Amino acid sequence: MTDVALIPWSEDDLDLLRRANTPELMDQLGGPETDDEVRARHERYLRLGREGAAHQFRIVIPDHPEGVGIVGYWQREWRGEPVLEAGWSVEAAHRGRGIAPAAVIEMLRTARERGDRLPVHAFPRVDNPASNSVCRKAGFRLVG
Repeated sequence: MTDVALIPWSEDDLDLLRRANTPELMDQLGGPETDDEVRARHERYLRLGREGAAHQFRIVIPDHPEGVGIVGYWQREWRGEPVLEAGWSVEAAHRGRGIAPAAVIEMLRTARERGDRLPVHAFPRVDNPASNSVCRKAGFRLVG
């Protein structure tokens, strides 16, 4: 398995979020955001983390302490039930090396260690084979 570490989201991660704001990485989320929108999302990650409603992490690999991606989970309702939704993004230069599945597995372990017991779901689009592969490798089951 790929060696990854997850660092809780901090003030220092705004540049990582800016690097993730590319057409390629944001194509499944409606496209790139303006800098004001990126800043607002960064502040939202920080606020929701403080409130305990979401947990975002910088994905770190050896020789890249600045991070190569983002992984996290947050509370939401699905089919009338509370669940946790997981999401991730790995920079293009670091894709295809097993980083995303390793980060998602580590995130799930971290969530359980924190006492988060709600079911965890991911909602990649059917036309996103890379994210669907991450789901399979991380142990998610297709439920709809």
